[in-house]
Amino acid sequence: MKLMSPIDSLFLTAESREHPLHVGALQLFAPPRGAGRSFVRETHRTLLQCDDVAPIFRKRPMGFRGAFANIGWTSDNDVDLGYHVRRSALPRPGRVRELLELTSRLHANLLDRHRPLWETHVIEGLNDGRFAIYTKIHHALVDGVSGMTLMRESMDADPIDGEFRAPWSPAEKRAPRGGRGRLQSLGGLVGSVAGLAPSTLRLARAAVLEQQLTLPFGAPRTMLNVPVGGARRCAAQSWPLDRVRTVKDAAGVSLNDVVLAMSAGALRAYLDDNDALPDIPLVAMVPVSLRNDTDSVGGNMVGAVLCNLATHLDDPAERLDAIHSSMRANKQVLTQLPRAQAIALSMALLSPAVLSTLPGLATATPPPFNVCISNVPGAREPLYFNGARMVGNYPMSLVLDGQALNITLTSSADSLDFGLVGCRRSVPHLQRVLGHLETSLKDLERAVGL
Repeated sequence: MKLMSPIDSLFLTAESREHPLHVGALQLFAPPRGAGRSFVRETHRTLLQCDDVAPIFRKRPMGFRGAFANIGWTSDNDVDLGYHVRRSALPRPGRVRELLELTSRLHANLLDRHRPLWETHVIEGLNDGRFAIYTKIHHALVDGVSGMTLMRESMDADPIDGEFRAPWSPAEKRAPRGGRGRLQSLGGLVGSVAGLAPSTLRLARAAVLEQQLTLPFGAPRTMLNVPVGGARRCAAQSWPLDRVRTVKDAAGVSLNDVVLAMSAGALRAYLDDNDALPDIPLVAMVPVSLRNDTDSVGGNMVGAVLCNLATHLDDPAERLDAIHSSMRANKQVLTQLPRAQAIALSMALLSPAVLSTLPGLATATPPPFNVCISNVPGAREPLYFNGARMVGNYPMSLVLDGQALNITLTSSADSLDFGLVGCRRSVPHLQRVLGHLETSLKDLERAVGL
């Protein structure tokens, strides 16, 4: 048995039928030139033959009950790939609409705790000849960055590479970098935790008094901050990366600032459409990766900051400037902390959202924030899987009680791919947010003189 980390145990303990806590990705592929009608079927068959499974894809929770539940991992020595790797076909007419309906149903289903916590679905039947692969894996095993890394390692920048790799196949063994062993790393962590209280309190006090750190429970209650059901709705769309970069350069801000401003404008319009726009600005939780080059793939190594989305402002330029100032001040606090302390401070910011999964708390307390907006680093060059080019890579994350909408995106060569997940009951017409994202980007382009 291998003991779980506290954050991994938290993800498993907080999960319920209404709150599945896995993350996923919907990847869209264009088959190689000359591929026959059996290409997808043969790809699926070859995936089933990749039976050398990496350790992270063998992990499942130990079968303890009561107070001892979710404290340890065991390894499945005989992974049933026929269960984990499935082939599906879309009903006619085979539009992206049907693909997203299927993805919504797959994303709502809990993973089986008696098996390793992942599934891959190979999906054919799109009317334009493309196919898709939807993969989900429990958040106790990966965060967004490590999950995307695992998916990316199965692909290649060379369309005729010829080597077939599955996401669950082990990567090449690498020598440890930096010469730090497990005991040395543990010793460093203990030392950081020992100094957690005084330094964190000192920096937090400075942040609140001098930098106006955005803190939980300052967000307004909106139609997005309600208890959720178990059903999900997924939406996805891509935008040219150059459009967002041009706004970034013209405004002198970061790419993520522009993404947050796009999202803020879209949320403002969506809430206004539903007569639900509050006078107080929305607050977003923005995950921040704390990984470095010596960290292994897998596990959770993520911090978080809260960002004022300035949705009370009419002017897109003023909104972008307010978001830039909020992110700069809040990230400055996080970067001053050692990593263990940054994680602890982030968990203090996020814990109210997790606690809201307990019965009654989602409506009894103000929301700690209104929405999660996550920008996960992606590929900088075109990628291929079995010779098929990936033309879209849409992250699908999780929603919780009090947090009925999640916006996650990643870069895919020359595009930004947005994946939206919402509670099917609480977030009506989720696809309309995509139209508002386009309008918001156009407003930003005009605001900076483009």
